[in-house]
Amino acid sequence: MTALSLDSSSPVTQEVAMIRTLSAGVSALLLCLSLCLSLVAVSAPAQAQTERDSFQVCWSIYVGWIPWDYGDTQGIVDKWADKYDISIDVVQINDYIESINQYTAGQYDGCTMTNMDALTIPAAGGVDSTALIVGDFSDGNDGIVLKNNDSLADIEGQKVNLVELSVSHYLLARALESVGLSERDIDVENTSDADLVAAYQTDDVTAVATWNPLLSTLTAQPDANPVFDSSQIPGEIIDLMVVNTDTLKANPALGKALTGAWYEIMATMHGDDDAGKKARAYMGEVAGTDRAGFERQLDATRMFYQAADALAFVNSEQLKTTMQRVAEFSFQHGLLGAGAPDAGFVGVQTPSGVYGLNSNIQLRFDPAYMQMAADGDL
Repeated sequence: MTALSLDSSSPVTQEVAMIRTLSAGVSALLLCLSLCLSLVAVSAPAQAQTERDSFQVCWSIYVGWIPWDYGDTQGIVDKWADKYDISIDVVQINDYIESINQYTAGQYDGCTMTNMDALTIPAAGGVDSTALIVGDFSDGNDGIVLKNNDSLADIEGQKVNLVELSVSHYLLARALESVGLSERDIDVENTSDADLVAAYQTDDVTAVATWNPLLSTLTAQPDANPVFDSSQIPGEIIDLMVVNTDTLKANPALGKALTGAWYEIMATMHGDDDAGKKARAYMGEVAGTDRAGFERQLDATRMFYQAADALAFVNSEQLKTTMQRVAEFSFQHGLLGAGAPDAGFVGVQTPSGVYGLNSNIQLRFDPAYMQMAADGDL
């Protein structure tokens, strides 16, 4: 994912970033997470639990999050913020994991991220977070590509290049299950998303798991064969706007403004009129492609253009089951912290019930604001 660069020199963000981007072994990951917990405990609550009128949210390049940039540049976010007498600064960050690290450290009030990363970074780090808006789920935007092999079973014995401990890693684990294999049957090679396309050009790299737009670039290569994608595990890789729970409780205007802006953006970009086409063309340019390329990415995304559709998804029992599956993967890979005795250590609240400890709920899927949008009450 590429975008404008921000300073990532702070000790907090450097330590947290190690959790997801370095392959120094589980012990290093757990040590780093423990340090982050102490740092976050100092920094995050300082901005929470107070009524304010100025907020910052951050996002990174991905088809399901680029609409925030459109809403920012077209004044839609400002319009809704003005309605509730607040201001919202929408900031683009060049590195996806870094954006979540900065949110976890308390530098942002909200951030775009997947369900898995919401669980394993802020929630596991003790930052109570709410999935304010469930925008979409990946329906082909994440996938696995093999070089000169066209069957997923051929991945056995190969080295697989991916961003270790990311949703690509989760996708790989689910794919391996589907053909009776496990991670013991392959080797994972941690590779930055910025380096994956270049790495694929080398003879040494024969298997890659990644997301769009990188996935589209790879599958365009003559020797590339897509063998598995997220459409085969629908509803498991979910894209969210996550906000700090305490900040949201103290400032419901933030939730109302963000939600109202989001569904106005959705209404525009989903249209077949000139406004919709221009919106998608703009988003395609931001994504490094054109309108047609962006629309192909949208085709591989189950966007919830209507609040009612998002509500149906969030209120279903499938969400709780998915989060259990994600938590089990995360626990197996040491992502829930050194003190986590099992996959349910971090509680996840959904409308159909809580998975994990009721006494340690740190991730909440709260449909209240999306319900307001569906009811026309924003």
